[in-house]
Amino acid sequence: MMNWLRRFMMGRYGADQLSFALLILYFVLTLVSQTIRWPYLMLIALLPIAWCFFRMLSRNVQKRYAENLVFLKFWNPVKGWFSRHFGRMRDKTHRYYRCPQCSQQLRVPKGRGKIEISCPKCHTKFIKKT
Repeated sequence: MMNWLRRFMMGRYGADQLSFALLILYFVLTLVSQTIRWPYLMLIALLPIAWCFFRMLSRNVQKRYAENLVFLKFWNPVKGWFSRHFGRMRDKTHRYYRCPQCSQQLRVPKGRGKIEISCPKCHTKFIKKT
């Protein structure tokens, strides 16, 4: 049963991070078009899903790989920023400060009152309330 699918996909690019991002964009646009009842947005939502299927079924593997690398150059810093900031929000035992001299990010324990913080990078000392 699955042999025909395996043979069909042989030599084709398949799914990657950009394909998943296009699928998510399609679902978001579809949800928004259903919410605001604007049928033209549903037509626009077909573009990312069509591009996604085109990429997945493409035999030009090198070009699809290059497209994914360009997407990842944009996406990885965005993903890193969100994971850092949401990780800080979940951290209930520490406060985060930046060194006024070198902008190094510093993590100090909460609930200690006013403390002198020493930057390990440039050895600048400053006082902050935790």
